Amino acid sequence: MSYEENFQQNSEAKYDCLLFDIDDTLYPLSSGLAMEVKKNIQEYMVQKLGVEEDKVQELCLSLYKIYGTTMAGLKAVGYDFDYDDFHRFVHGRLPYATLKPDPILRNIILSLPIRKVVFTNADKAHAAKVIARLGLENCFEKIISFETLNPITKTESPVDTKTREIFDISSYMANPDPSIELPKTPVVCKPSEGAFEQVFKMANINPKKTLFFDDSIRNIQTGKRVGLHTVWVGTSHREEGVDMALEHIHNIREALPELWEAVDDKAEEIRSRQKVAIETIA
Repeated sequence: MSYEENFQQNSEAKYDCLLFDIDDTLYPLSSGLAMEVKKNIQEYMVQKLGVEEDKVQELCLSLYKIYGTTMAGLKAVGYDFDYDDFHRFVHGRLPYATLKPDPILRNIILSLPIRKVVFTNADKAHAAKVIARLGLENCFEKIISFETLNPITKTESPVDTKTREIFDISSYMANPDPSIELPKTPVVCKPSEGAFEQVFKMANINPKKTLFFDDSIRNIQTGKRVGLHTVWVGTSHREEGVDMALEHIHNIREALPELWEAVDDKAEEIRSRQKVAIETIA
C-alpha cells in the first residue's frame, strides 16, 4: 500500500489519537493515592510555606476553584517555592506499592494501532513511576508532563514567604470584588485551554479526531471546548461537555467498539489488497 493510500485511510478514520490523563484515570480512585497527594500538599503548605494549619483546607479549595490546581494557585497568589521541591514532597512519599500491574489495560492499549499520548499535570518522575507500576511501559508514543509545559522548573531567587506580600484569595472568595483583578499564574497546566493548545502543537494532535480520557470534569469540559471528543472516567454519569462516561478505564472496549471495528476493517482491506496483488502477479 502506498503512503498516500495509507494516509488517506488514516485521515478518514473517526479517531487517530487517544489522549490519556494518568492519575485516577489509568488506575481507579479507590487506590487511595489521591487522598495521599491531598494530604502531602497540605503538609507542604504548612511546613514549607508557613500557611496556618487551620486555614490550609479553605485555601486549597479556593485555589483549586480559581486556578485548577493548588500549585498553580499558590504561585499565582505570591508563594515562592521550587517546583521540583514541591513535587518531591508531594509525590516522593506516595505509597506506589498500592498500584499493581494491569495486563488487561495494557492489552487494550496495545491492541489499537492508534496513537496514544499521555497528558498529565504531574511531574515526569511521578508519571514514570505510575506507568511502570501499572506495567504500561512502551504503551504511549509521548508523555507530556509538568516539565514539558513548564520547562523552567527552578526559581532563580527564592523569596522569604514570611515577608512577601500574599494575595488573600480566601477573603476575595468570601467577598468577591469585580473591580479587583485576580493575579495570574505562571504555571501552564490543565484545565487551562492554553495548556491543551500547547499539547496539540507539541504532539501534532488534531483535537477533532482525538478521544480524551480524564477523571476531572473541569478538564473534560475544557477539552470539549477546544474540540476534543471527551470520555469522563470514574463515573457513569453524564454532564455538560461529556461525550461518554466510563466507570472504569477497562470499559473502553465495550463503550467504544468502533475503535476495534475500524482496526478490523482496515486489516481486512489490507488482506484483500494483498490477495488481489498476489492473484494479479500469478
